[in-house]
Amino acid sequence: MLFIISIVFIIGYVLIAFEHTIKIDKAASALITGVICWLLFYLSGHSHIESEKLLLEHLGEISAILFFLLGAMTIVEVVDSHNGFHLVTSLVTTRSKSRIMILITFITFFLSAILDNLTTSIVMTSLCRKLLNEKHDRLWFVSMVIIAANAGGAWSPIGDVTTTMLWIGNQITAGNIIIRTFIPSLVVVAIPLAILLFKFRGQKIEEVAKIKDLQNPSESNIMLFSGVGLLISVPVFKTLTHMPPFMGMLIALGTIWVISSLLHRKKHPDERIRFSVASALRKVDTASILFFLGILLAVSALQAIGVLTNAANFIAGYTSNMYITGTLLGILSAIIDNVPLVAAAQGMFSLDLYPTDHAFWQFLALSAGTGGSAIIIGSAAGVAVMGIEKIEFFWYLKNISLLAFLGFFAGLGTYILQQWLMG
Repeated sequence: MLFIISIVFIIGYVLIAFEHTIKIDKAASALITGVICWLLFYLSGHSHIESEKLLLEHLGEISAILFFLLGAMTIVEVVDSHNGFHLVTSLVTTRSKSRIMILITFITFFLSAILDNLTTSIVMTSLCRKLLNEKHDRLWFVSMVIIAANAGGAWSPIGDVTTTMLWIGNQITAGNIIIRTFIPSLVVVAIPLAILLFKFRGQKIEEVAKIKDLQNPSESNIMLFSGVGLLISVPVFKTLTHMPPFMGMLIALGTIWVISSLLHRKKHPDERIRFSVASALRKVDTASILFFLGILLAVSALQAIGVLTNAANFIAGYTSNMYITGTLLGILSAIIDNVPLVAAAQGMFSLDLYPTDHAFWQFLALSAGTGGSAIIIGSAAGVAVMGIEKIEFFWYLKNISLLAFLGFFAGLGTYILQQWLMG
């Protein structure tokens, strides 16, 4: 049954990749794949009670991600409905594509370390939509957002789910992961950025269209700073309360709902509805969230049946070099979710073998955090951006995957060299 579930997952993966060829939405393929994988798990000899318990456990973890994603996307839509990003776009005076790409890349890189790579990718993709009118240009820019968001999340204990897992599991400490992986993470971004800057050298964007019906500028600014401030408060909320991040996102969503209601309470009902959170929720791409649900269900079935653990064990069993092990796990995370892979590694390698802040854990955080950029559905940031910008799987594979891999291997090489130089 393990083999059959793996085959079903691969078929579903292929259907998602060929979405535009077969004319079937990737969300439909993902949902069907996820349900069939779990159906096969139910038929694999486990009791219905045990199977249901496992399914609900995984669904709880998946729901946490989906509610987080829904909250973040809604907050961004609320800010956007108030033209809150107008303040940011008005500050961008250059029309050089190269300079704008540098600006977007480094804002994403540092912001994802403060927020997290998923939220940051949503915010920065929305910003790209405001700055760039041409769809073709946006595809390249938001692809750099994916790479930068994942790289930025890798060097921060709150920037990526896997890094946070290692931090909570006492495999790494906050100070050391920042010191040891910051430069390698920067290299992961710098290599593809340098190549794309060469591609866009001398090119200029069309002037961003001015917003004629900009409502009260003070309202736009209030919503911008409220939205960004609330998003930044999510990791702070998690640190202070130790509650899951989606709880912080939900209270942030509720808070901006209150702010928006109070801001427009004296206006005509039609005007209030236009700027309400309820209206923003209708604009959220539900299909993307359902796609996320389907793909995570399929991956969780692989995890439940033991495919991911077996893959991690296979890699660890045939390699004695910790850097090779970490690299292979990073490459594998480009195909399937890095969270269960890191969880499997945490279970396989004890703190007695690799104590807190050992190079293996830092290397694993870097590798698993950045490896997912190589394929667009290899990371939460990639899935979110794919849904927002409707990026084709094969366009990303053809144009970005090699760049992402170049940055990935350069970053890992930088870490190894850094460790050798520092003894």
